[in-house]
Amino acid sequence: MSRSTPVKIAHVVLSLGPGGMENGVVNLARSLPPEKFTVRICCLESGGEFVRRLPDPGWATVLGKPPGLSVRAAWQLAGWLRREKPAVIHTHNLGPLIYAVWAKWFGATGVILHGEHGMITEAESSGFHLRLRRLLYMACRKVHTVSHGLRHYYIERGFPADKIVAVVNGVDTSRFVPGDKMAARKALGLPESGIVVGMVASLQRRKRHREMIEAFEQCAARHENARLLLLGGDGPESGNVLRQIAASPQSKRIHWAGYQEDTRLFYQAMDLLAVPSVNEGLSNAALEAMASGVPVLAHSACGNPDIIENELDGFVANLATTGELFQQLERAISSPEQLIQMGKKARAKVVAHYSLGAMVSNYASLYLELAGCDLGVGS
Repeated sequence: MSRSTPVKIAHVVLSLGPGGMENGVVNLARSLPPEKFTVRICCLESGGEFVRRLPDPGWATVLGKPPGLSVRAAWQLAGWLRREKPAVIHTHNLGPLIYAVWAKWFGATGVILHGEHGMITEAESSGFHLRLRRLLYMACRKVHTVSHGLRHYYIERGFPADKIVAVVNGVDTSRFVPGDKMAARKALGLPESGIVVGMVASLQRRKRHREMIEAFEQCAARHENARLLLLGGDGPESGNVLRQIAASPQSKRIHWAGYQEDTRLFYQAMDLLAVPSVNEGLSNAALEAMASGVPVLAHSACGNPDIIENELDGFVANLATTGELFQQLERAISSPEQLIQMGKKARAKVVAHYSLGAMVSNYASLYLELAGCDLGVGS
């Protein structure tokens, strides 16, 4: 393949609704050098808010797959891939991988690079699903994880080490930057004084909003100047979380901002970001907060210890129960000056090791390797 012929990458996702994985796919699509790569995205189920963030919304094709397995959707995907003729089919999480392998049976071409963005969910942990995953991996040229911790997680469960590589998430450190905290709070209608704890996550059960709210209620009883700022796209937990906020004895100190296309000002208003999810690959929200000079309190799930050094530039602890989350949250917000110093160190770490440019370069090198190219990414 010549230098003048861009390598076509076809991403396969369920949708481009708000979420960490979806955010990463769009950031990658926007950032790959167009003289070397052409990007197209197939959304199996629906489009979503993030389609608008693509350089051209026409890059995304929506199949409208109904719930459950659909032979028609597999056939449609195969037809789309035959028309697009990608060099690399980049699938994201288990569902899209199933359909990409199915599409290959229907005559689609292109090597499969599969991406794992989180730990195996409870629904996918049965013996059948584990055997299915191992079988599907055989159809992949490579499998990538979004953190080194997540790579070790899959290898420890018997998946092939020689096939799995880590391509670590990155964040745009020129876009997410520290700002004037008081000005940000004023602009958002938040009290200028006090501690603001944030949580940025789609409303899914595994993100653990319920436990976060309960832990905050306990902290708020001890810290009259504490506030909780929640951002997130709609999800299965939307109704439950909004009802819980309304019924909370601390409801006046819990601020629900919903989905925000631009989160920068919200990070700048925070003193601490909480990531209580027990199933993470590597949280994009954590990286965005750290780039904004905000330290993170995170559960010791796969990717979090990769980016946070406990008590140096953030907190990593067992947050598996509401009680443990409360204890660690109480500990973190009890020292505002420490949070400021941690935030500075967190920013420096992300700039040095977790930039968007580094992530894009790593994906570009992997794409070129899989496409059989020896082009210099930086040339």
